Amino acid sequence: MMENRHGLAVDTRLTLATGTAEREAALAMAKARPGNRRITVGADKAYDAAGFVAALRERNATPHIAQNTSTRRSAIDGRTTRHSGYAISGRRRKRIEEIFGWTKAAAGLRKTRHRGVARVGWIFTLTATAYNLVRLPKLLGAAA
Repeated sequence: MMENRHGLAVDTRLTLATGTAEREAALAMAKARPGNRRITVGADKAYDAAGFVAALRERNATPHIAQNTSTRRSAIDGRTTRHSGYAISGRRRKRIEEIFGWTKAAAGLRKTRHRGVARVGWIFTLTATAYNLVRLPKLLGAAA
């Protein structure tokens, strides 16, 4: 999970590839956010499923998910897409790929050195923390 304003990783989860694991992890991360303030959750077309969108709305989260209209009807309707924040979130959503790209290229996680969800998950979380530490001086320099 990435914070949109500064592009920092705020939560990581490593799951086995089951086809729905990414959506389940995203729901768990949205649920784990502290407070009752409404949040937005941005995601790509793979997350445009009616069950996932409904679960986000139950958790007081606005789904800023790219519409998948290529072969079916999207679960994201006009009440979400009509707001200017949806378009902004669509542009910011691409920044999550910067984290994954840095993790693979600079941190060497293209190929893991460990086996098992617990060990690889720990390394992934450590790498996301390192990304934030590398990013912080750039953010502080921009603020000064």
